[in-house]
Amino acid sequence: MKFAPLFAAAALALAGTALPALASTEHVEVVSASPAAGSTVAGPRTVTLTFNQALPPSAVGVSIVMTAMPGMANHGEMVIRNFTQGWSADGRTLTLSLRQPLRAGTYDVRWQATAHGHRMNGKVTFDVK
Repeated sequence: MKFAPLFAAAALALAGTALPALASTEHVEVVSASPAAGSTVAGPRTVTLTFNQALPPSAVGVSIVMTAMPGMANHGEMVIRNFTQGWSADGRTLTLSLRQPLRAGTYDVRWQATAHGHRMNGKVTFDVK
């Protein structure tokens, strides 16, 4: 019985070091994208997002939004709807196949995902020349 407080303290210390490692694997992140964030490309017909973990398609939502257009100072956001979605076999890469290439402007690919009881979101911004 003398060792019970020692074991409790050791268990708490170990739990404290294990929790940050566990938390980092629970959060969904985009680890690569094409077009890449901050890039300038010519009329892409596909957009891909690769996540840090496999996700069920039903847990992910995505939109492509044109946020700026050359020559239009007050361009409002315009949602692009002309794409279909497909997932890689490993469930980590989402490909958006556009029916028409994106026109000149600035775009956000906005995503949200639910994993391990957490809802995360983010965006990848790129320009089309």
